[in-house]
Amino acid sequence: MTTTPHSTDLIRLTAAEMAAKLRAGEITSVDLTQAHLDRIEAVEPTLNAFLHVSAEEALTTAAEVDKIRVAGGAEAEKLHPLAGVPIAIKDLIVTKGQPTTAASKILEGWMSPYDATVVEKIREAKLPILGKTNLDEFAMGSSTEHSAFGPTRNPWDIERIPGGSGGGSAAAVAAFEAPLALGTDTGGSIREPGAFTGTVGTKPTYGGVSRYGAIAMASSLDQIGPVTRTVEDAALLHELIGGHDPKDSTSLPEPVPALVDAARTHDVAGKKIGVIKQLATGEGYQQGVLDAFNSSLDALREAGAEIVEVDCPSFDYALGAYYLIMPSEASSNLARYDGVRYGTRVLPEEGPLTIERVMGATRAAGFGEEVKRRIILGTYALSAGYYDAYYGSAQKIRTLIQRDFDAAFEQADVLISPTAPTVAFKMGEKTDDPMAMYLNDIATIPANLAGIPGINVPAGLSDGLPVGIQFLAPAKEDARVYHAAAALEELLGGKGEVIWQQIPDLASSSVDV
Repeated sequence: MTTTPHSTDLIRLTAAEMAAKLRAGEITSVDLTQAHLDRIEAVEPTLNAFLHVSAEEALTTAAEVDKIRVAGGAEAEKLHPLAGVPIAIKDLIVTKGQPTTAASKILEGWMSPYDATVVEKIREAKLPILGKTNLDEFAMGSSTEHSAFGPTRNPWDIERIPGGSGGGSAAAVAAFEAPLALGTDTGGSIREPGAFTGTVGTKPTYGGVSRYGAIAMASSLDQIGPVTRTVEDAALLHELIGGHDPKDSTSLPEPVPALVDAARTHDVAGKKIGVIKQLATGEGYQQGVLDAFNSSLDALREAGAEIVEVDCPSFDYALGAYYLIMPSEASSNLARYDGVRYGTRVLPEEGPLTIERVMGATRAAGFGEEVKRRIILGTYALSAGYYDAYYGSAQKIRTLIQRDFDAAFEQADVLISPTAPTVAFKMGEKTDDPMAMYLNDIATIPANLAGIPGINVPAGLSDGLPVGIQFLAPAKEDARVYHAAAALEELLGGKGEVIWQQIPDLASSSVDV
């Protein structure tokens, strides 16, 4: 007879532990899913991590998994290891039967007629989908304050931001609303929220996970990836969603590497870990972040790793290059939101009813200020007379950054840096200063420009707030970042510093959102 643990105990398990208990028949997927739905109901008035909750669909999938397991036989044996473990999806990834808004008024209420490839894989593996998570509108932001449907708050301190653009997914996982989530990472939108919320977030190699069905912001930079509480959980989810997809022209033709095996191997003796000179020190880095970073280096050194410094001089120009390439691609991608083909349509208040005027009225009302800012910047950078000076020059810097990475990986197996220069800042602190907001991405942007894999792993607290450490590896060598991150996670966890177990209880907190 199955004995169901208290729901609070259930939601604080890792996804791997949940999966093991499901397979052993110790818990049911319905109970597990309901426990997370109860948690969502309890804390959402505070967090605003979800834009849509799909309780009925999630419980239907959970009941189906339970039925298959009870029946046993070949069908039960074929279930994916994560079958029955709930998951949340960033609302930038289209899901049939649920709204996909990109946190924008211009797509409010829009229902996709198809599933993204990653969602298809999740449905096939029978993971109950809890709902869609909040983000900065069209993934444009570093704080999840730019959502048209209100900001998401950090579970560690509800007066602080959870990072962005994928703050909803990170906050949901950190607050035990979901054990797994999907995010997208264009310039750090998985890794930076991971640093601010004490979660693990991975940006796979560009093309390693299909982008089909992810609403495009900057097509040469965007990448879907996992958001979890442990490195092993991230590897399990990454293996599920990864692999070649003929519907994505940028998808790599290679199979998914053995990421879970890498995440379960913690020996770093003899490994060379490169400290990126340009990303490890400098103006803007808080002392608490640097202290946690240096403590992580000491732990890796004591475990037998060789720590070397690598010089990547082109990284000094990465931020400027990114904020020309990204808005240029975004201005092109967002041209489709015109009030004519789909989404919100706003009619002009007066004057003739022409397509141009409908487009103007729709985009003026449907896009938020940050989206408009980036469209204007990108359109300017692509305009005649300025293309070579701005966009073309930024692409040259991108090539230099890729060459710097190639040279660095000749000296080290993986590279390491703080994920963000500060801990989570207070709500509203940087919304009036776009440049200060953009500087949050200084350590994460180079990986997107080069298309290489990166992962954030929690590495301690500074003034009671999480600090994240980032590992980077060459393209297609995602297993290396999982190996290094799992090793650091094990080293710090062995000292009792399991970050996600220290998250405050939110059930008694409430704010107006």
